[in-house]
Amino acid sequence: MLEDGKWVPTFPNARYLIGKTELAHWRGEPDAQNQEILADSVQPILDAGLAELVDMDHRISPEIRLSPTPGHTPGHVSVIIESEGQRAVITGDMTHHPCQMGHPDWSPPFDSDRKASATMRRAMFAEWADQPILVIGTHYAGRTAGHVVTDGEAFRFEA
Repeated sequence: MLEDGKWVPTFPNARYLIGKTELAHWRGEPDAQNQEILADSVQPILDAGLAELVDMDHRISPEIRLSPTPGHTPGHVSVIIESEGQRAVITGDMTHHPCQMGHPDWSPPFDSDRKASATMRRAMFAEWADQPILVIGTHYAGRTAGHVVTDGEAFRFEA
């Protein structure tokens, strides 16, 4: 947040986990708007010493870990939650709409590597399909939590 003309962390008592690969990707982007976002939203956290740079497979706790799902960006991760025999995944930006389950090859223009994101999506949907894994679509409108079900050669979302 902007405080006395200077960008500072909005949550100064928080611990921020920032992916090493993701940070390196965005630092390497020449676009001025991306650099402005880094300067006002990420750099204050780094400057305050609140960030822990983590690998794409970082384990946050015994129940929560990151899982690499690159394609949207090279360092993109989803969050896996496992507890008491149950499992859930928070998709992040690996999928933006349930229609991508029926068409995993549909990649939005803002994916940094459309081919890689489509390949990764198909692999993840196949892994999750017909399993008791709660899938939480970060960007889905309406009902965002449900299950991936095999539907012919593709998949569908059952909320």
